[in-house]
Amino acid sequence: MKTIKQKLIWSATVALLIVLSSGLTLSVLAQNNRPPRQVGQGQGRNRDGGGGGGRHDMPENKIPVSPNPGQTVGLYLNTPQACPGYTLMAPKHNTVTYLLDNEGRYVHSWKSEYEPGQTVYLLPNGHLLRSCMVRVQGGTGGGEGGRIEEFDWDGNLVWEFTHATRDYQLHHDIKPLPNGHILALMVERKTMEQALAVGFTEQQMRDEYLVPDAVVEIEPIYPKGGKIIWEWHAWDHLIQDTDRSKPNYGEPAQHPERIYVACNGRATAAFWNHMNSLDYNAKLDQIVLSVRGCNEIWIIDHGTTTQQAAGHTGGKQGKGGDLLYRWGNPAAYKRGTLQDKQLVQQHDALWIPAGYPGAGHMTIFNNGYDRGWSSVEEIVLPVDASGKYTLAPGKNFGPDKPCWHYEAKNRTDFFSAEISGACRLPNGNTLICGGIVGNLFEVTPAGEMVWQYVNPMVRGGILAQGELPGKDMRGHLWNAVFQVNRYAPDYAGLKGRDLTPKGVIELPADQKGKTGLHNMTEAQRTDRGPGGKGKGGGNRPPRDGQQRPPPPDQQ
Repeated sequence: MKTIKQKLIWSATVALLIVLSSGLTLSVLAQNNRPPRQVGQGQGRNRDGGGGGGRHDMPENKIPVSPNPGQTVGLYLNTPQACPGYTLMAPKHNTVTYLLDNEGRYVHSWKSEYEPGQTVYLLPNGHLLRSCMVRVQGGTGGGEGGRIEEFDWDGNLVWEFTHATRDYQLHHDIKPLPNGHILALMVERKTMEQALAVGFTEQQMRDEYLVPDAVVEIEPIYPKGGKIIWEWHAWDHLIQDTDRSKPNYGEPAQHPERIYVACNGRATAAFWNHMNSLDYNAKLDQIVLSVRGCNEIWIIDHGTTTQQAAGHTGGKQGKGGDLLYRWGNPAAYKRGTLQDKQLVQQHDALWIPAGYPGAGHMTIFNNGYDRGWSSVEEIVLPVDASGKYTLAPGKNFGPDKPCWHYEAKNRTDFFSAEISGACRLPNGNTLICGGIVGNLFEVTPAGEMVWQYVNPMVRGGILAQGELPGKDMRGHLWNAVFQVNRYAPDYAGLKGRDLTPKGVIELPADQKGKTGLHNMTEAQRTDRGPGGKGKGGGNRPPRDGQQRPPPPDQQ
């Protein structure tokens, strides 16, 4: 056993060596076109838990600049080319959800007791379906949910369902289904021993446990509760190539339908898959998942029983719960290299609805975490009318490149390293959410911006015109928005509703500097992962000790 003095000497020696070698290390990383890690962050396994990926030094997420002098929030731009409708926005650090018109005025709002966790939807009956963030031990280290609420148009809570413990938790995204049920992303806790049993190695794992992803279908039980009637688990479809004695041994390149335990190409954090969105295609009865941890999207068959979804046969496509399709990073199934990667920690993979330009294609918000600029991709899926996907022997899934791509003219002007989303609109434009900076904007197929709005709602209140939001502990601005949706004026959920504008959300310019919210900041966290060993997540967003503000019309 080393004495305390010996340990101190050893620690000092190691620290000196790190400092002396950092210049060489940073130089090599720069040559690889990857922003260097800060010394001491995200290196090795975190025995105290955490390890969600570490933060890189990276270019700043650009705060949008208004064409109107002195403006910092609210409506920046609205042209006749903008698609008519109402934009549903749930500020990430607050509990109010807003419905905005194209003039930047809110026409309706709902109040919850919870911050979003993370998505919200307007149902055809005019109700608001809202995921909520609850605090539990463990957690995911990002995108926490755990609760779903349904409010009627008048703001009455008509349904609530909580599904969150130390061992499982809903997170990131939910999706209403045509039958009234709800699809949701969920993580489930696996021990180190369970991970080693399926082919993970101790050297590979950064934490003492994993929280792999699952998908569940929930049947609401009104007014409180729900029943999980279908489920799919990534854990049931693993393949590994290091231990022949284990039943899931195989060559990943020969089994692209399986999930390689080393698919993310780096040390495995507890939140391994890090899924962040799901979408449902009713015609094909399929689900698409955005798997940020692997830089891929996956498509699975919803036309299975739960038993079939746990296996490799059965269902509409005959493959059980195995992957039907994947795209973005062929290195994840060993049919390519990192140079072939087309997605970089993406979010919000969505099928373009029938009747919209590009119907049947898929849009994806490509964050570009490592490269320092974001883009939106539209791809044509290699699928036939029966829902089968084309894959040539030995090749990776197509397409070779997107059929449409958006980036800023000066590409680094558009960068949101995390969260964010994009969706196609009925007129062919695309609505984009630069999530970290609360920047909502719409572009034409030619890439021309025709509408832009910057969220003025932050934790603790509303910014005045001329004030800038500060940063939270993750480096996100306090006015961050996970994603947004726009609903057409003739949408069923809006029929017969009072959509009289109630004014803008932001406070007037004469309140600049008086809100106490201007440039409010938190110390940056260095641990990006869950709480580990049941410690409850030391990296969790802090509780707001202040009472949540009501909507402006209730103040």
